[in-house]
Amino acid sequence: ESLAAQLAKPDTIVIDCRFRLTEPAAGFSAYRDGHISGARYAHLDNDLAAEPGPSDGRHPLPDPERLAATLGAWGILRSSFVVAYDDASGAIAARLWWLLRWLGHDRVAVLDGGLDAWLAAGQPLETAPPDCEATHYVPNTTHDDWVVQTDEIGRYLDSGALLLDARSDARFRGIKEPIDPIAGHVPGARNLPFTVMLAADGTLLEAEALDNALTRSIGKQGGDVVIAMCGSGVTACHLLLALAAAGRRGGKLYAGSWSEWIRDSNREIATGEEA
Repeated sequence: ESLAAQLAKPDTIVIDCRFRLTEPAAGFSAYRDGHISGARYAHLDNDLAAEPGPSDGRHPLPDPERLAATLGAWGILRSSFVVAYDDASGAIAARLWWLLRWLGHDRVAVLDGGLDAWLAAGQPLETAPPDCEATHYVPNTTHDDWVVQTDEIGRYLDSGALLLDARSDARFRGIKEPIDPIAGHVPGARNLPFTVMLAADGTLLEAEALDNALTRSIGKQGGDVVIAMCGSGVTACHLLLALAAAGRRGGKLYAGSWSEWIRDSNREIATGEEA
């Protein structure tokens, strides 16, 4: 209901982030079949990530200038209020939320519950392409200190940082790995599946329940530094969204995540429960 009212405001821009790792064209196909009024489409591989190199994870961060050009093509201004949504409880939309904030754009939100919540509220979809006039988007700043590189992980862990892995328990423990060629986790990491932050309907837990879930994994204060990771730096952003929604400050992104960690066979791999 809040978004439906917001759509009438000219500074509101909605971005559809639906995506399937196993079927990269499925998200745009679903978008063409029906999307929230005025929504632009963001493709995870093409718009929200760079082309991976030999030593990169599956979804490297996009070049800031290229990302700014994409935002401009969508008609986004520094003053725009951007709302991202998907059909995966925010798992993909949170990546755009984080990228915008990384560029210093704070007027950004994720539609709680995504497209399912929109439809459950009786809101309509449209198939017409959006009428958007391109702009010249100028980033405010790039928060490079929010990003942790692979060669920095050991130093951060030695200094007491918490490395939280948003993947499922089975992937973390190395029981199964349906996406990457090697199963397991970074030694010293803790498992906090992003789904733990969700209610049964796919919305984020209420603030108190969210804080309790986070406290069970990272303590009341959360340590000096909390680093989020996953398979490729996408659902990790959902953990950072949960931290923000719970009123906790900080949090860094290990953008390369597991798919980058395993690029080098000399890096240690752990399986089973975390220590």
